[in-house]
Amino acid sequence: MQRGFEVVSKYANQGVKLPYRTTQQAAGYDFECAEDFTLPSIWRHDLLHAFKRLRHRETLTTTELMAGQSDLKPWLVPTGIKAYMQPGEVLILANRSSNPLKHNLILPNGVGVIDADYYNNEKNEGEIFVQLVNTGLSDVVIKKGQRIAQGIFMPYLLADDEQAPQQQRTGGFGSSDRN
Repeated sequence: MQRGFEVVSKYANQGVKLPYRTTQQAAGYDFECAEDFTLPSIWRHDLLHAFKRLRHRETLTTTELMAGQSDLKPWLVPTGIKAYMQPGEVLILANRSSNPLKHNLILPNGVGVIDADYYNNEKNEGEIFVQLVNTGLSDVVIKKGQRIAQGIFMPYLLADDEQAPQQQRTGGFGSSDRN
């Protein structure tokens, strides 16, 4: 087995489909949402309150700032999928071109990077989540089975004379947290 996808145990008997290509020349494998998921609009009360205060050149309290920032945070949409690959490979997650146009959904990080050592990690079995933000004016319900992202396997290169990292992955999503 060189590279591919598996369903995580949490979704083993729930009809989650493995990612797939829809045309012969498609580079990306379409990822579907593992369950119905409501993605709130960013245009919530706390964010609008913060904008109003800023517009009037008023200083925000720490509480107001944190509340407004919270409305802008991305949500982790579950796929129920994990990916295995060879050393020297990475799975890149990209937004579907229809998401911003039809559903007002964006990937705030531009692309997601799934490393080979994320597979079967202790924290979450390597389940892939898609970070999404809903820039529309109303909440969006993503239905189970709706395509939400595409994944592309790619090789990567290392720098000459690199000091090879000694750290092993111990956690799940965002576990390297080295700022």
